[in-house]
Amino acid sequence: MYSLEDWIRHGNELKRPLLVNQALAESNRVVIVGGGLSGLSLAYRIGTERPDILVTLIEKTTRLGGVIETWKRGGWICDVSVNAARPHPAFWRLVHDLGLDDEFKQSNENARSRWIMIGERKHRISMFTAAKIGPLGILKGFLNSKVPGKSVFDVIQNGPISDALTLGILNDSAKEVDANFLFPSFTGFGPKPPVGKRRLRNMISASYPIFTPERGSLASLDSGMYSIIEALESRLNKMKNIEIVLESKAENPDEVSKSHNVPLSSIIWSTGMPTRPHGETEISVFAAGYESSDVNHIGVGYGTLIPNIETPVSGILHESDIHSSQRAPNGHRLFRLMVPHQRWGGSEGEVVESVARLLKTVERPALLEKIGTRRIPRFPPGYMKSIAEKKYDFSVAGWTGSGVSVTHVVDEAERISELFRQGPKP
Repeated sequence: MYSLEDWIRHGNELKRPLLVNQALAESNRVVIVGGGLSGLSLAYRIGTERPDILVTLIEKTTRLGGVIETWKRGGWICDVSVNAARPHPAFWRLVHDLGLDDEFKQSNENARSRWIMIGERKHRISMFTAAKIGPLGILKGFLNSKVPGKSVFDVIQNGPISDALTLGILNDSAKEVDANFLFPSFTGFGPKPPVGKRRLRNMISASYPIFTPERGSLASLDSGMYSIIEALESRLNKMKNIEIVLESKAENPDEVSKSHNVPLSSIIWSTGMPTRPHGETEISVFAAGYESSDVNHIGVGYGTLIPNIETPVSGILHESDIHSSQRAPNGHRLFRLMVPHQRWGGSEGEVVESVARLLKTVERPALLEKIGTRRIPRFPPGYMKSIAEKKYDFSVAGWTGSGVSVTHVVDEAERISELFRQGPKP
């Protein structure tokens, strides 16, 4: 189905289904619904691939970017949602094509440690973490991974460890998350590459256009992830075949079809499904800054995840540790707090008390500010299999099918744009 060249360009993203109406590539006009990173990337890639067709991007709010937002206050810089990109050449290609090479840096090599709170103890994730699962659990998890419709808990076979994985990405319990959706390459979901994993990995590594990232590292933009949104918006505004419409009132694909006079097959819905039958997880995001002397005992790392549902804070990310660029004033460190609403009574005092206990530091940080709210759709066991089998009158992109990483949606935009390469049919 896919060539070796396809696998080199897209890697394991090819295991994720494209929810595309086959007639999309025959359209002489495309309407993309949703002005987040997915919609912007789609407009840019399709508009560049086919300058002969009109691409209309519609967004219901007054701003572009969706969940990608960077909060700034004095010398503090904190991404509200995604703060870095895991290694994948599709994201590197987008950064390169937008001329952001000089701002894109590999993450701090000293900040790779990740921790989980297991009870009252902080456990560093490492090769020894498997010992907490045990040989029998590993075997049972491996066997479960080959059975469609299993949860992340079924595959990982350890409550705190599996919950930490899903908390860090979806803020949901591991028993409620589809293993195929979270890591299809591990579960064996989707097609298989034509060459071995090691050979394919080496071929992919040779394709990075800016720098070849070290395995397990991250990369980020100096002034925050919103830089890529600004660059995409600037580029789209200069393209003659791109039209951007803000404050759109359309609520569903049928309304978009009527208001823009295009068939459903010419619509790409990139803002999540029109309805979310499985519900959402809502979280508030806080920036917490401390004087370095108050948090010197906290190791430099990526962050700590807290599975205990009795604790309001589900995750503490070390924002000022991770990046190459400075994210806090001199003499300070910045942390990003994830606070799920189902675990939180709504009082700021609860957050202050919780983070002070978890970090074992002063009762009141130098800075504490709520910087945003996020609604994350749920992906229950069996989700990936169910969407792969559906047929849509319109195309669907973004978190719904591709996954929850920025690399997922950016690569998906490339894959969809490649369907247009054959050009218009005579």
